[in-house]
Amino acid sequence: MSEEFVNESRRKFLLGATSVVGGAGVVGATVPFVASWQPSAKAKAAGAPVRVNISKLEYGARLVVEWRGKPVYIVRRTPESIASIQAISDSVLRDPESLEAKQPAYVDGSARTIAGREEFLILVGLCTHLGCAPIFRPDVGASDLGGESWLGGFFCPCHGSKFDLSGRVFAGVPAPTNLEIPPHNFETEEIVVIGVDTEVV
Repeated sequence: MSEEFVNESRRKFLLGATSVVGGAGVVGATVPFVASWQPSAKAKAAGAPVRVNISKLEYGARLVVEWRGKPVYIVRRTPESIASIQAISDSVLRDPESLEAKQPAYVDGSARTIAGREEFLILVGLCTHLGCAPIFRPDVGASDLGGESWLGGFFCPCHGSKFDLSGRVFAGVPAPTNLEIPPHNFETEEIVVIGVDTEVV
């Protein structure tokens, strides 16, 4: 075997080995670089926005996501449940107009949502009494929550506070205010961003 053939074979081997090692190095450097674009756990806890795909959320169902270390409930309400919210008498609610509630200025009305997006309720899933997580109880007429007067909503198992399907607190329960509405906006028809305010024009 000639020396020239051996050197050519060795050159090809070294070239191939160098390419493989170099490629592995590029991948090794790229993965952490791309990962650095994602918000860290610390950034999320500090309030980094959370994008949520709501396209598969069915009517009457609830989705729970985390923002700033808190549970955020996203509920897709039916036209019937929105109508029932409007039918609730102000006299049975502590703050029917949400004057004392923590919510963005662009959230309005009994539905407590962005205009035109009334079917989606987005709120922080923490009772305003002592911070327990209220249970989603959409079952109209639940005997343990008042029978015919219960039109669906949220029930806090810790101390018995009740909220309607807009997160408005009923009178005579320990919770002092309505459930909090976080800043949010609809990036597209299918994506809602929790933690970024809707631009008011």
